[in-house]
Amino acid sequence: MTDPLSIRRLYGRAQGHPLRERQAGLIETLLPTLAIPEGPLSARRLFTDERPLHLEIGFGKGEHLAFQAVRNPGDGYIGAEPFLNGVAGLLADIDDAALTNIRLHRGDALDVLERLPDASLSTVWLLHPDPWPKARHAKRRFVNPGPMDLIAAKLKPGGHFKLATDHPRYLRHALMVMAARPDFEWTAETPFHWQNVPQDWPDTRFAAKARALGHEVWRLDYVRVPA
Repeated sequence: MTDPLSIRRLYGRAQGHPLRERQAGLIETLLPTLAIPEGPLSARRLFTDERPLHLEIGFGKGEHLAFQAVRNPGDGYIGAEPFLNGVAGLLADIDDAALTNIRLHRGDALDVLERLPDASLSTVWLLHPDPWPKARHAKRRFVNPGPMDLIAAKLKPGGHFKLATDHPRYLRHALMVMAARPDFEWTAETPFHWQNVPQDWPDTRFAAKARALGHEVWRLDYVRVPA
């Protein structure tokens, strides 16, 4: 069987339409100041203190990450996103709000996770990941044993793994994978609990687009169970 962590490309394309002038300028000037450095990572290395750390895997245009950073200015936020246009979108939000508590990695989130200390993250978000809908591509879904083993190692006991998707096949796959993990506990209180929109977890533009198309948007919140 293929080791899920040996599949390093768990995402699709890396660039779309040409960047506008401001976006290109922010990539050149602001991104280098916020980019995740090489080597081992920690809250102190990224933010010079021991603040709570949170990671968003594939942040899209970054509106959710910016929302969380504004809401909790004393926490540290790491965003990993390979799509250049998405990185440029978040940089504009960071620049507009003068945010200082976000660090960025343009690339694979696994590269960041592998360099963080164990039990160092308070939250990991995976919002509307590429569903890889064909059965032969299922091994590329982020919710698979290899990546989830890594997330489990990096989350603190009591930390949260939060997943959102509007893709029924991905939902079924995620529920199956997570149900087999004794190191995570699903926080759902009722069968429809995950369909609510919490005030601290707003819809992204992907969720809004899905709702406009008549799709359900599901939110799954799992707590890392102490060993």
